[in-house]
Amino acid sequence: MKSSWFALILAVVSTELLTSHCSTVKSPRFRGRVQQERKNIRPNIILVLTDDQDVELGSLQVMNKTRRIMENGGASFINAFVTTPMCCPSRSSMLTGKYVHNHNIYTNNENCSSPSWQATHEPRTFAVYLNNTGYRTAFFGKYLNEYNGSYIPPGWREWVGLVKNSRFYNYTISRNGNKEKHGFDYAKDYFTDLITNESINYFRMSKRIYPHRPIMMVISHAAPHGPEDSAPQFSELYPNASQHITPSYNYAPNMDKHWIMQYTGPMLPIHMEFTNVLQRKRLQTLMSVDDSMERLYQMLAEMGELENTYIIYTADHGYHIGQFGLVKGKSMPYDFDIRVPFFIRGPSVEPGSVVPQIVLNIDLAPTILDIAGLDTPPDMDGKSVLKLLDLERPGNRFRTNKKTKIWRDTFLVERGKFLRKKEEPNKNTQQSNQLPKYERVKELCQQARYQTACEQPGQKWQCTEDASGKLRIHKCKVSSDILAIRKRTRSIHSRGYSGKDKDCNCGDTDYRNSRAQRKNQRQFLRNPNAQKYKPRFVHTRQTRSLSVEFEGEIYDINLEEEELQVLKPKSITKRHNAENEEEAEETDGAPGDTMIADGTDAIGQPNSVRVTHKCFILPNDTIHCERELYQSARAWKDHKAYIDKEIEALQDKIKNLREVRGHLKRRKPDECDCSKQSYYNKEKGVKAQEKLKSHLHPFKEAAQEVDGKLQLFKENRRRKKERKGKKRQKKGDECSLPGLTCFTHDNNHWQTAPFWNLGSFCACTSSNNNTYWCLRTVNDTHNFLFCEFATGFLEYFDMNTDPYQLTNTVHTVERGILNQLHIQLMELRSCQGYKQCNPRPKGLETGSKDGGSYDPHRGQLWDGWEG
Repeated sequence: MKSSWFALILAVVSTELLTSHCSTVKSPRFRGRVQQERKNIRPNIILVLTDDQDVELGSLQVMNKTRRIMENGGASFINAFVTTPMCCPSRSSMLTGKYVHNHNIYTNNENCSSPSWQATHEPRTFAVYLNNTGYRTAFFGKYLNEYNGSYIPPGWREWVGLVKNSRFYNYTISRNGNKEKHGFDYAKDYFTDLITNESINYFRMSKRIYPHRPIMMVISHAAPHGPEDSAPQFSELYPNASQHITPSYNYAPNMDKHWIMQYTGPMLPIHMEFTNVLQRKRLQTLMSVDDSMERLYQMLAEMGELENTYIIYTADHGYHIGQFGLVKGKSMPYDFDIRVPFFIRGPSVEPGSVVPQIVLNIDLAPTILDIAGLDTPPDMDGKSVLKLLDLERPGNRFRTNKKTKIWRDTFLVERGKFLRKKEEPNKNTQQSNQLPKYERVKELCQQARYQTACEQPGQKWQCTEDASGKLRIHKCKVSSDILAIRKRTRSIHSRGYSGKDKDCNCGDTDYRNSRAQRKNQRQFLRNPNAQKYKPRFVHTRQTRSLSVEFEGEIYDINLEEEELQVLKPKSITKRHNAENEEEAEETDGAPGDTMIADGTDAIGQPNSVRVTHKCFILPNDTIHCERELYQSARAWKDHKAYIDKEIEALQDKIKNLREVRGHLKRRKPDECDCSKQSYYNKEKGVKAQEKLKSHLHPFKEAAQEVDGKLQLFKENRRRKKERKGKKRQKKGDECSLPGLTCFTHDNNHWQTAPFWNLGSFCACTSSNNNTYWCLRTVNDTHNFLFCEFATGFLEYFDMNTDPYQLTNTVHTVERGILNQLHIQLMELRSCQGYKQCNPRPKGLETGSKDGGSYDPHRGQLWDGWEG
């Protein structure tokens, strides 16, 4: 019996040993998302973001430490893109997980970090969600281009944000709401090192105080963005950098591409030399980022947090240096501007793995939420990329046929503002309400202003029901009594002041004097004996008296005898009410009511200016006051307080007067200029237009309102264009062309080595109104870019045969395919939420929860294309 129990115990122990041995040799890719002893701790998340870092121009080739940590130790996403190649729009998409058309940050200036962004979208960034679930959130580095440092964005417990755009020296940061200026000292101020030190210190401190609280940090570097100031130890590296010289380098002009490419010609020699120096300096700035990644990795390894931390490395967009003749910049829809580096390493991420699926900047927020164990909000347009990393999921271990990953193969690239559609002059504006007429009449008749039988003041239309029971809209017929009342009302109003004042009586404009009459008039005007107008009162004598206020009472100062008695003391008599004037004259010499001024009082001086009742200014610009102010501290203090109150009251009065003056300027009536024929038609035209509007059918009022808004929009745009032109002329700016974004470079631009010493030059490389929408597709069979520009121009590039987008081949694409691409593009331009914004590849079943469905035959065919 004992031997059987012993054999049973031995079998159990051997089984446990075998199980533990098998678990130790298990492949790393099949491990759990966190270690066994840390199952109750959520993973840390660190997002490292660079500014303007390219993929196509070889910037990653020099970052050996980063590639070893992220590429060899994690997953590489070889088809990573941004949906808008501009700093602020792309960063806003990263924070919110939305396309630009859903968060409305279209450019780096307008609406970037605006009040509407702060009120609507900033409270819904991934930081807010993680902060609400217990993560210790922290941000270090560049935030948005127009962030002014006056507030801490919601969701961040620790905040060290750069004010305005990227800088390496001489910048200002907002440290938890307090602005902090930095100078030109490398040891203390170099921006890349500063935010690296701040983030590492925060991570150590947070884990020491809260060891079981997860951390989510964003480290947003300025490199390699301009002004491209590198650290001193890297200023001599890469003297022969040439990674930027690709097949599209200086490939210009491009007459088959959109208007900027047609306008841009080959670069000058000074431009080409500048691109070489620029590439070198950009690589030098990235060396500090490379060191930062190594320091971050070593810190996590020392603290034992490396295996429980997800690190994500990416950039806000790409860059071009000389491609297609463009000296430098971004904002183009081509791969050198929209491709970005993208790496993830962390628990259960297979080291050295390569992911070919498309990932976007709008996927960052859903991915971070997924790592934290949160679901993606329905208003986010992106999707979590964790499902692409082949993480272990519980399932049937006997099931060998794994289902292929269903993922998007097409996404939207958009840049610029939504343009208003130009209305054709001879066509009626199409109404947004497309209901049948009887339904529209029924809906309109539910409004209270159409339900009464022409009884409301100013009512022009009424709803009636005909014999068949249908609702009709008829115009009100005014009775004779009402017309008489209105006529009397108009006659009463015409007698008022405002009606008379508005009229401009210029006489009979058609009447013209004869030539002889005009000659006689000129002779009369030249006659010196003709009687001229003389004013009734002419103020040519000096003032006889002066009234001043003292201690709440008003005093009259007699000045008639001052010229004869300059040095004689003056009597200041208290003035009472008008009915007691005789009593005041009788008591003029009474000692109780008389105040003796200083013996040297200059009130008798004809040019002296009395400022207060005790002080005045002499003709020699000196100030003199009564003797008691110089002898009594109490009198001096009281008089100074009186002056301060007077100044404050006058300042308030000036402020009110300025407001009234501004109001009068805005409400200035039209001058009566009878020489201008348009004067008579101006007010009459407005009144006629209002009268015509009141007689319009209710269905046409909306169309007229739309036309009015369109005219106002055009007028505001015209005025803005004129202001910009005047501003350029005032500055004398020669490096500017209408519609283009230009820059000037000179010897003083770079403050750190290597310096530029070849003089100044000008280059125009982009445009603020370069608006486009593109489809970018990457799958097993297709790899193309299709773009529609706001001008109507089309571009199509097949990257399988033309990887550098050298030739626009839209003329080779069939008309039916172009129509299908246009329909798909229009659908993505209006998509909202990840179900609509992630169309499933063709040939798959529709209706899954992972993405929206797409029907290529939905909608009408498109005819307005231009090649």
